Amino acid sequence: MSEPNAAAPVVVKPADLPVFCPNPGMPLWSSHPRVFLDIADAGEAMCPYCGTRYVLAGGPLQGGH
Repeated sequence: MSEPNAAAPVVVKPADLPVFCPNPGMPLWSSHPRVFLDIADAGEAMCPYCGTRYVLAGGPLQGGH
């Protein structure tokens, strides 16, 4: 198993949901299959392919959609 990505987390705004990886800012050569990450409840998630950590600005969302 690979080590998690030690780089700074990618901070996303609630308006940017749904979150997916690889994100548009990642170089094409480092691509892996697109995976959608559920960060609304916990406020953060880690990509199972590359270990990039995503953090929701303001923390977990409160209430429903």
